[in-house]
Amino acid sequence: MRDWLPRVTVATVVEQDGRFLMVEENIRGQNILNQPAGHLEPKETLVEAAIRETLEETGWEVRIDHLIEFSQWTSSESNNHYLRSCFAGTALKHHPDKPLDAGIVAAIWMTRDEVAAAKDRLRSPLVLHHIDHYISGKRNNLDIFSYYD
Repeated sequence: MRDWLPRVTVATVVEQDGRFLMVEENIRGQNILNQPAGHLEPKETLVEAAIRETLEETGWEVRIDHLIEFSQWTSSESNNHYLRSCFAGTALKHHPDKPLDAGIVAAIWMTRDEVAAAKDRLRSPLVLHHIDHYISGKRNNLDIFSYYD
C-alpha cells in the first residue's frame, strides 16, 4: 500500500506593467496570497491545467509562454508534498463578470515588493521564489513536455 503520494500542481506567473497577477483566497478563515494555481485534473496536460486554473481563479485568459521550473515542497502544516509546475504566461483577455472559484476573494495585481511585504500571507514560499526566478529570466521551452493519452 502506498502511504505517500505527492500532489501535482500548476501555477502561473503573469506579469503586466511591473505587476503580477495574484489570487487572494480564503483558506480556513485566513486570506492568503498565491499565483493562480491548482491541481492537475484527469486527461489534461500541465499547460492546459495552468490555463484553466488562471481563468477559474482570476477571470483572465492567458497564453502559456514558458516553464519557469518544477519545484518540490512539503508543507509543514499539512505534511503534504507538492510537485509544482510553474509557468510564465501572458494576459490576453479579462472576463470581469466571470464568477471565480469558491474561496477566491479577489484577483489582484501586485508588484514584487508588495508580494514580498506580504510574505506572512503567502500560500507557500514558492510564490515569491517563482516571481524572483521569473524576474531573473529563468525560462524553459514548453517542448520539454510530452503527453501520451
